[in-house]
Amino acid sequence: MIDLRLLREDPDRVRASQRARGEDVALVDSLLSADERRRSSGVRFDELRAEQKQLGKLIPKAGADEKAELLKRAEQLKADVKAADAERDAADAETHELLLRLGNLVHPDVPVGGEEDFVTLETHGTIRDFGAEGFEPKDHLELGQLLGAIDVERGAKVSGSRFYFLTGVGALLELALVNAAMAQATAAGFTPMLTPALVRPQSMAGTGFLGQAAQDVYHLDKDDLYLVGTSEVALAAYHMDEILDADKLPLRYAGFSPCFRREAGSHGKDTRGIFRVHQFDKVEMFSYVDPADTQAEHQRLLAWEKQWLSSLELPFRVIDVASGDLGSSAARKFDCEAWIPTQGKYRELTSTSDCTEFQSRRLSIRVRDGKQVKPLATLNGTLCAVPRTIVAILENHQLADGSVRVPEVLRPYLGGREVLEPVAR
Repeated sequence: MIDLRLLREDPDRVRASQRARGEDVALVDSLLSADERRRSSGVRFDELRAEQKQLGKLIPKAGADEKAELLKRAEQLKADVKAADAERDAADAETHELLLRLGNLVHPDVPVGGEEDFVTLETHGTIRDFGAEGFEPKDHLELGQLLGAIDVERGAKVSGSRFYFLTGVGALLELALVNAAMAQATAAGFTPMLTPALVRPQSMAGTGFLGQAAQDVYHLDKDDLYLVGTSEVALAAYHMDEILDADKLPLRYAGFSPCFRREAGSHGKDTRGIFRVHQFDKVEMFSYVDPADTQAEHQRLLAWEKQWLSSLELPFRVIDVASGDLGSSAARKFDCEAWIPTQGKYRELTSTSDCTEFQSRRLSIRVRDGKQVKPLATLNGTLCAVPRTIVAILENHQLADGSVRVPEVLRPYLGGREVLEPVAR
């Protein structure tokens, strides 16, 4: 959530942010009104309680006639205090509820618009000309079936659409990717973490995934637990309700977990293969930093993502995501999109978001710097979303006979294998 003081001091900035997101601008005025009621009802409650206490001191000293009047006033005050307390609680609850609905403040440099209004910042690598090489590229599913690596038919039989099995070298390729990604993250100073896949409502809400993204979240009603769509949730809530020491920052964690997404609203999109699925594994970077360092840390996370994709020898571009496509927690987001040859376009492989103090305020995570205690900043960045990375590797590194060249960074984790060979020709 944002700072209420900022809302009071500069409501036009918050309105502009909501407008850029394509979200309800009237929410700002509703929140200001609720906050005013909360503050005024709190003042009234304090005044009535002070009078009640003062009256309690006067009653024992009063004469009979005066005491009767004071007792009558005390009864009225008791009712007034109770009513003021209820009014304060109601206004406080309304303020909190409205505040949770408000997205993070959009960074001023973010391009304004929807999904297609991003700005391309960089392009890396060379797109292969398969025509010049003399063959038509196969898509990842055909390659995966030739290699004995991907089985979507049995995935659908066992679990339904958008589920899959990784088999043989497919399973080994996932393990290689995860180990290589974790090795890079550990070398960069991240603490490796294996995180829970089930979290409590306060963890999910605290990271902002029960707002816009609620329709994509799996909920276990009987247990009131949520399946995470990313280990960002568990990593953000790891220090929930804690005060950290400033000299321990930055704290950087690399989390590995299964991820679950309903993919609501994606009917008919990416139905072939494993590009868009309900369950996948992912290595996620997460940082806790001083708010003054948040933009610099965002660039560091992006640099680690670029290092990873470059090590996989993939052609990719970096985009500055537009305001309407940020998600409620992010003030700014950069995506790295790899080239997918059979689709003839770039598709998202990694994403890194600067969430400033938005999540830490919701999760009550603060930092102690001397005598000052304040919220800190959180950031997250995908290092390796496994299925999409497999898609990009298979398609970009395929050879004419259906085999696939293994990027050098993965070879130590695949027993030195340089090429994945088809199991049936």
